Amino acid sequence: MARIGVIGGGAFGTAMACVIRRSGHETVIWAREPEVVSAINQDAVNPVYLPGISMLQGIVATNDLASAVADADFLLLAPPAQYMRAVTKQLRPFLDDGTPVVTCSKGVERRTCALMSQVIRETLPETPVAVMSGPSFAHDIAVDQPVGVTLACADLDLGEELAQMIGTPRFRTYLSDDVTGVLLGGVLKNVIAIACGVAMGKKLGESARATLFAHGLAEMARLGVAMGARLETFMGLSGAGDLNLSCNSRSSRNTSLGIALGEGRKLHDILRERVTVQEGVHSAESVAALARRHDVDMPIVAAVDEVLNHDAEVEGAIARLLAHPYHFDRISGR
Repeated sequence: MARIGVIGGGAFGTAMACVIRRSGHETVIWAREPEVVSAINQDAVNPVYLPGISMLQGIVATNDLASAVADADFLLLAPPAQYMRAVTKQLRPFLDDGTPVVTCSKGVERRTCALMSQVIRETLPETPVAVMSGPSFAHDIAVDQPVGVTLACADLDLGEELAQMIGTPRFRTYLSDDVTGVLLGGVLKNVIAIACGVAMGKKLGESARATLFAHGLAEMARLGVAMGARLETFMGLSGAGDLNLSCNSRSSRNTSLGIALGEGRKLHDILRERVTVQEGVHSAESVAALARRHDVDMPIVAAVDEVLNHDAEVEGAIARLLAHPYHFDRISGR
């Protein structure tokens, strides 16, 4: 039995604590909010971020990072992406060199455009890094419905060891060494899901949503290949699989946000009502910047960025997207 620390008491961190405990490991989850820590320890629930779900007995919650990290065989990092740098800086005094971390956060850091692996390497330079991503709603994970994810690690031996420790018969972990591709898939699907949600909110029809899905997948792959990822990664769980789940479910936080935008609501009003983080909102600007930096044509991402970050009207962004020049329907190039 290993001892595993889960850093982040949001919906996904809570769900992954259930997986880790289900695997038979000693599980400690760190959360900022005292009410979350108290509810997990006293009633085995997280009513703030994962209401209505009974957690497995034996999960210990704490708001003391040192306690969560102490003697851990590895850490699973699940803070919102924009808080990753701050959290890992706080972790550094308590984490032994060589203790692996697995990041589940799906985002690109604003201003720096750094992927989560880069943020972790800068803040925890002696720490081996793996990435986990795929089509996996927190609710489905927590109640032990079948789920498949990709776990990517440059060191395949370490990756296999981590995959074996995390995986269960119903939480399937599939190994890859394409860290960049798996990270980008998790980031980009959030932005494309907002676009698909807008199409749903505007009642543009299923054909329009399917077109956005297909072209969105191509945009994901184009940027990934330009940044050194492998094309086939985007055809797997962390690419097409995750994109399909997010773009075809109203339960997706990013899709539901897009629906609200398409129905005419303002972004600040939507966000004010929500407890959970919509990572696509924070990542769209950085992804658009990465597209410009690598000279990659990403008109859907550009349209989402215009609406979220540059006060563009939804109708105008749709019109510009529809007026985008025809070109070969291909993955690489412009």
